[in-house]
Amino acid sequence: MAHKFEIYKDKAGEYRVRFKYNSETIFSTEGYASKASAKNAIESIQKNGPTAPTEDNSDA
Repeated sequence: MAHKFEIYKDKAGEYRVRFKYNSETIFSTEGYASKASAKNAIESIQKNGPTAPTEDNSDA
């Protein structure tokens, strides 16, 4: 699979989620105190991401 969510613990001991495509990190979330909260973040992104609007703030 070329893309995946990855849950990891940062140096501060918080759980974070990375979204990777072909080993490249596309984005990372804020830190969460529990793994369950990190999993909830993934579920929210999967649920709400496909319908999220695109906001173009470029000057083009």
